Amino acid sequence: MAVQALAAVLGGAQSLHTNSRDEALGLPTEEAVRIALRTQQILAHESGVADVTDPLGGAYFVEALTDRIEVEARAYLERIDRMGGMLRAIEVGFIQREIQEAAYQAQRALEAKRQIVVGVNEFTSADAARVPVFVVDERAAEEQCRRLRSVRARRDGQRVQTALKRLAEAAAGTENLLPCLLEAVRAYATIGEICDTLRAVFGVHQETVVL
Repeated sequence: MAVQALAAVLGGAQSLHTNSRDEALGLPTEEAVRIALRTQQILAHESGVADVTDPLGGAYFVEALTDRIEVEARAYLERIDRMGGMLRAIEVGFIQREIQEAAYQAQRALEAKRQIVVGVNEFTSADAARVPVFVVDERAAEEQCRRLRSVRARRDGQRVQTALKRLAEAAAGTENLLPCLLEAVRAYATIGEICDTLRAVFGVHQETVVL
């Protein structure tokens, strides 16, 4: 994480957030959040990397990679344009195939050790470190459900239905949905009710099956 954060700073990132090490497992623990924060603070206050506007400016290695990214990105975008645009590319399954192929090749590189990930496929330890996972008290969910029932009991049901109906009408046309969304929220319509209303109009995306 520290190396990735440093790379972002050297690359000119204007803002930076380092993820906690356990975010893939659940809500971050206080310890994990603190480590992520300290990583940023060390880079900002100890490394000196933030004292220079562009530490790697003019470096051939960086400039060559930048040029390569630009050339290959343009070629990729032109390929999508020739298909008829991003929407068409999604419809024919091109995007899904590209993601799957990239993931497949990355996994093959890991398994063949062409790409080394320390602690995963090289320099591993027999005693894997246990990462403590933050556990949410089930009473919090129960309390949230109780609050939701209370709100539904106290709100103006007719106003909610009117707001949701107006939202559906706007979604079926070409209006800006934001005013209707705000009115629905002000009427205390729930996120679930709002999403159900929009799903009824727009439907649900069904991913193209890629064989």
